[in-house]
Amino acid sequence: MTCNIGNRQRILRAVVGLALISLVLIGPQTLWGLVGLLPLVSAAFGRCPPLAIFGAGACGMKDGKS
Repeated sequence: MTCNIGNRQRILRAVVGLALISLVLIGPQTLWGLVGLLPLVSAAFGRCPPLAIFGAGACGMKDGKS
């Protein structure tokens, strides 16, 4: 698998994911906070399937150029 999200976006997704997951633990304690797993997993793997489907990406490598 090739990466399709850049480092800044990975950091942002990790922060947002952790913030949403914290809602399960210390916030209103609803299961909607588990939605934070999606951005957290995509940050961990560096790949976002919806971006790949639409041909978008922010990894910085396109056509062998950086």
